[in-house]
Amino acid sequence: MTTKLSRRSLLEGMLLIGAAGCAAPEAAAAAGDGAKAPADAWQRVRDEFEVSPAWIHMTCFYLTSHPRPVREAIEALRRELDENPVDAVHEHEDTTAVREAAAEYMGAQADEIALTDSTTMGLASLYLGLPLKAGDEVLTTTHDHYAMHESLRLAAERSGATVRKVALYERGSAATEAEMAGAIERAITPATRVVAITWVHSSTGVKTPVRAIAEVVARANQGRAPEDRVVCGVDGVHGFGVEDATMADLGCDFFAAGCHKWIFGPRGTGVLWGKAELWPLLRPSIPHFGKEAYEAWLQGQPPPPTNANMMTPGGFHSFEHRWALPAAFAFHRRMGKAKVADRIHALNRQCKEGLEGMRHVTLHTPLDDALSAGIIAFEVAGMTPEAAVARLRESKIIASTSPYRSSYARVAPSLLNDEAEVEAVLRAIRELA
Repeated sequence: MTTKLSRRSLLEGMLLIGAAGCAAPEAAAAAGDGAKAPADAWQRVRDEFEVSPAWIHMTCFYLTSHPRPVREAIEALRRELDENPVDAVHEHEDTTAVREAAAEYMGAQADEIALTDSTTMGLASLYLGLPLKAGDEVLTTTHDHYAMHESLRLAAERSGATVRKVALYERGSAATEAEMAGAIERAITPATRVVAITWVHSSTGVKTPVRAIAEVVARANQGRAPEDRVVCGVDGVHGFGVEDATMADLGCDFFAAGCHKWIFGPRGTGVLWGKAELWPLLRPSIPHFGKEAYEAWLQGQPPPPTNANMMTPGGFHSFEHRWALPAAFAFHRRMGKAKVADRIHALNRQCKEGLEGMRHVTLHTPLDDALSAGIIAFEVAGMTPEAAVARLRESKIIASTSPYRSSYARVAPSLLNDEAEVEAVLRAIRELA
């Protein structure tokens, strides 16, 4: 019979697993007795994944393959649950360690973080939780995903507020920070209560200047009464795990992201971060099972002011996945946020520069690293995005199309790829002429 691990032992084991398997390239090269550095120092990272080598995987941003440390952490927790479900839940029901791991990675505090199952859950929890009312306006953009727009629509429908969408740029490849921040600044009105933006647009690959937009919102709040302040919320999923940035760097008020994309976290996990002083604004839509609200219920009292933990939906979840989330953050910390960002940007630069030189290709993603991250959107002349993706699949390349009214083909070079695979993708696209 498997010996049951204590909570401390299990979490320490997760971190040791991550340390052994995903050391930064320099550390990996120096490890072992006389070990030689591999020709590609990132090969050790790629070896942690079980993706099929028969394909070139250019869709990591959609849903991750679990790296070994995450797989092993999930499996250890699953065994605990299978052997003694009740004891396992009681042992791990305090998710402080999970929130602490997220907070360390995000440059935040654990009591500023709620746990969710996805970006969608985080966005809906945030926007449906805000105290909107008739006459209030929610400002968003035409470039955001369905999950953002639908969360805002539902929030407005229930509150009587209105939603207004503005374009941040006309052409993604030509977008500028000044243009995007200026579009938000011009659109804010006295009725605006929310500015809802996306860090990296999955439609075009454009990375928005979140910090500059947050500063626009801060200026708009000067002189406003607290009840009239504008809240800046961000769908951050396609920058989370790519960019070397903290919540303080971004400057927004709330930030929602799934952890099963670029973070390589267990599937069905996510975070919702918010400034500590703003959580009392929100009202949960799903009961929380933590002590704050539950103890108030037992005593027949109203719940206390909302905090981040109270915005973590209660009920039963895929517990082994949620509890294993620290292993994913450990995996990233061992590689180093700055090194991860440099690597992903280098591969994407290589790909974008290659695409820009093809006459039959229209690139919709900016070349500038400051205005793009890990998603590249493009069109092939005379070919639908679906047809282009299908042709790439014939070359054993998994690409995708953007699920928007204006749809493009997309590739997303990531830590699962190397330079040779990027060249193979460029060669295949070149042959679509």
